[in-house]
Amino acid sequence: MESTLDSLIRRMRQSLPHLMRKDRIALSSSLQRRLRALGGHDPSDAKLRDLRNLADRIRAAAEKANARKAARPVLRYPPSLPILARRGEIVAAISSHQVVIVTGETGSGKTTQIPKFCIEAGRGLRGMIGCTQPRRVAAVTIAQRIAEELGDTLGRSVGYKIRFEDRSGKEPFIKLMTDGVLLMEMQSDPFLNSYDTIIIDEAHERSLNIDFAFGALKNLLTLRNDLKLLIASATIDVEKFAGAFDGAAVIEVSGRMYPVEAVYRPPQSDGEEDADTPHVDAAVRAACEIVAGRESGDILIFLPTEENIRDACDLLRGELGADATVLPLFARLAAGEQRRVFQEAPGRKIVVATNIAETSLTIPGIRFVIDSGLARISVYNARSRTTSLPIRPVSRSSADQRKGRCGRVRDGICIRLYDEEDYLSRPQYLAPEILRSNLSEVVLRMLRLGVRDVYAF
Repeated sequence: MESTLDSLIRRMRQSLPHLMRKDRIALSSSLQRRLRALGGHDPSDAKLRDLRNLADRIRAAAEKANARKAARPVLRYPPSLPILARRGEIVAAISSHQVVIVTGETGSGKTTQIPKFCIEAGRGLRGMIGCTQPRRVAAVTIAQRIAEELGDTLGRSVGYKIRFEDRSGKEPFIKLMTDGVLLMEMQSDPFLNSYDTIIIDEAHERSLNIDFAFGALKNLLTLRNDLKLLIASATIDVEKFAGAFDGAAVIEVSGRMYPVEAVYRPPQSDGEEDADTPHVDAAVRAACEIVAGRESGDILIFLPTEENIRDACDLLRGELGADATVLPLFARLAAGEQRRVFQEAPGRKIVVATNIAETSLTIPGIRFVIDSGLARISVYNARSRTTSLPIRPVSRSSADQRKGRCGRVRDGICIRLYDEEDYLSRPQYLAPEILRSNLSEVVLRMLRLGVRDVYAF
């Protein structure tokens, strides 16, 4: 006949698999320590009392897991997004594969809908669904958008965590964060026990943080069969990523909300434009012509530097006055000022931005994009042993990302301040940052992340 102690231990063991992973790992370890302390002998009253306290903790964790299952948000999908045509296929792939790669045109709905597909596939119950973004403003606005689509308050089912700001609540179903935050969490929790799914969005950017995250996750996937990884981008090199993650399911999403026309209009050397910053004058001129043409729709201008943006904003305010609300957008801008670009403005809105607005950032009402085709790109010079941020032409994939910022509300127009031959001569992708960086910095960051075998990583 089963003793009271054996019955207690059996019930605890039966409950453990149904807990959230983080609780299961901690409580399973606690149970094993107590069982080893028993050593097959009859427990003392103190040890039995300790086991009963542990049983209460396991029972509370089981109630928490059941409550989480009952609190799963009701999924609502906005109509007409192209990705919804592949919804069933993506959900099935998430259920049956450990790694899923989703690629498709900008504007197809990948960023906001894939986290919800994960919930539909049963993810988020044993841990959070973590979704990374390369920029803080993107993580914040996407979290707000998903929470709004779910009809929930930000910080409950959906939250975000960025540097100096954490609105993720206790354990949301979906947690948006920068890739840097994910790496910081991996230093304190190498197995990511708080998560059951990780989504790496805008994977094509291949920043140091993104590549470090991929390397760490690839190793972690071999240790955690229950962890799912989703990789999403509009301009990803599918073959390269599929080769890095053997057995990955690849799903391509076609279509976008509205068509976008590309118009090539390089600056004319007629003496009217500043010889040092012809792209600024050309962008301002193009914006003024759009406003003068009385065609409705907001305008997004891409310029390479903060100084260029401030100059363009001053020129536009001087030319247009009350006819438009002109707003800057760059990484060093205060968070409150950054969020102004997402708010309604009287009349037409003109946003002048660096490449911070290139990915995952949907500014409402944008119909026109004016692209200088330039950006500051970090480059390491091995001869002088210095890192610099020269202004360089962007890749074709970046140009396509910029073009995709319009065409969300109606047919869009992208004015490129360079000719088509220039566009076609550019590389498809920018070289990954790890190939443009000082290797000593890269190795030191690997060591900080706990990587001991740099060559294998």
